Amino acid sequence: MFTHLLVPLDGSELAEIALPMASAVAERFGSKITLVRAVHLPPYIGDGLDFTDLYTNLDQSMQQEAREYLEQKLKGLHAAGLETNYHLVVGEPPADAILLAADELGVDAIVMSTHGRGGMMRWVFGSVADRVLQRAKVPILLSRVAPPSTIAVPAIEDLSDIRSHEEPEGV
Repeated sequence: MFTHLLVPLDGSELAEIALPMASAVAERFGSKITLVRAVHLPPYIGDGLDFTDLYTNLDQSMQQEAREYLEQKLKGLHAAGLETNYHLVVGEPPADAILLAADELGVDAIVMSTHGRGGMMRWVFGSVADRVLQRAKVPILLSRVAPPSTIAVPAIEDLSDIRSHEEPEGV
C-alpha cells in the first residue's frame, strides 16, 4: 500500500513531529522513507549594488546546512532499521519543492506536520500544508502540532491565583 513515503522537513522541531508517524507507517508497511528539504532564497533584485557573491555564498551555505541536517536525521531512522534517503530541492518554494519531489520520486504518500493555524494567521502566513494538500496527487498524512484534545485547559479550581478586581469607591 505505502511503499515509499515522502517526509518534508525544514529544520524545525515542528516539521519533525511528522517523523514518528512516518516511522510507524514505514514499519507497518515496510515502506522506504525519503526526507525532502527545500532550499529557496527569494529572487535577488539589485538596487544598483552588487551582492551576487554574498547571495551565492548564502545559497551554498544553506544547501550545505540542509544536507548536514538531513544526514543527521537519516542516522536516527537508519538506527531504527528503516530504509531511508534524502532529496534536496534547490530554488523552489517549499510547497512546490514537496510536490516536485513527490512527482519525481514516485512516492505513495506524503507525511508532514502542520501548524494548525486558522483564520487570519493562515491568511497572513499561508500554509505549505494547505498548498500541498490542494495539489498533491498522492494521499497526505498530516500531523498537527497540538490537536485540540491535547491542549491543556486549566479547570476553574486551578485558577485560584486569579483574584477579582474591585473598583475603587467613588469611581
